[in-house]
Amino acid sequence: MELESIAYHQGAYKALSECKVNMATHALQYGTMVFGGVRGYYNEDRKNLFLFRLNDHFQRLHRSARIMQMQAPLSAEQMIDIALELARRNQYRKNVYFRPFIYKSALQLSPRLHDVEDDFAMYTIPLNDYLDTSRGMRAAVSSWRRIDDNIIPTRSKASGGYINSALAKSEAVQNGFDEAIFLDTRGFVSEGSAENIFLVRDGALITPHLAASVLEGITRRSIIQIAKDQGIEVIERDVGRTELYIADEVFFCGTGAQLAWVAEIDRREIGDGEIGPITQRLRDIFMRTVNGENDDYRDWLTPVYK
Repeated sequence: MELESIAYHQGAYKALSECKVNMATHALQYGTMVFGGVRGYYNEDRKNLFLFRLNDHFQRLHRSARIMQMQAPLSAEQMIDIALELARRNQYRKNVYFRPFIYKSALQLSPRLHDVEDDFAMYTIPLNDYLDTSRGMRAAVSSWRRIDDNIIPTRSKASGGYINSALAKSEAVQNGFDEAIFLDTRGFVSEGSAENIFLVRDGALITPHLAASVLEGITRRSIIQIAKDQGIEVIERDVGRTELYIADEVFFCGTGAQLAWVAEIDRREIGDGEIGPITQRLRDIFMRTVNGENDDYRDWLTPVYK
């Protein structure tokens, strides 16, 4: 992480190395923070950095805050302006990731949400692939269940809830896999440790519905829209664990993961072990879109440089 990159903290732009929080900060003690993740893609031919679905990301951050009884200190429009300013101040001419968050900034005890001051901050890091999308992922169904929306709200990207993700991710990687797949508390497929999941059967694109303790993913929504525009049937429903094993194709998607195909689940080969035709088509369209090379979805992008 580039500690001298410019971040936004406590109402000011400053070097990331200068962004400090007191050890008594409420969010540090209790995980009382909501966050987002935004990608920017640099197009060398166009000499511009394109930020993907900025308004959608900051609107979701506001909704996450509302669920967690937080008062967003800034509007979504102000947060968008800060993201653009950070990109310009850091003079990014590369792919980049933005991490905005609203957190309980008061220095006090008591694990509660009401009557605790909130603040907003954002930092950036250069980022290409979060997962190695050049090959198929080896995934395993986790022994850890996805938290239920009535335990820690899964519609809110609440930082404390990501202990659940960390447990599953470490279990998978330490057991020789690349990624984990959660089942929800009912035993149905939910999502990856930090990604939504899709499968293809008989030409239809299937994904767990939002009631399966699934994050309302912005990349997920984008893939669904692209698929429908391509004439691909999209079905949101409960998915059983063993249905993954007999799927023709499986892939993860998310801001970090982008679109990562799965070659194996629980040591069972998916399809023929190669990237499937629908996954390939959706990934190609998605990557052209985020890189500013697809005019069909131009309104999803915000250029940094005029």
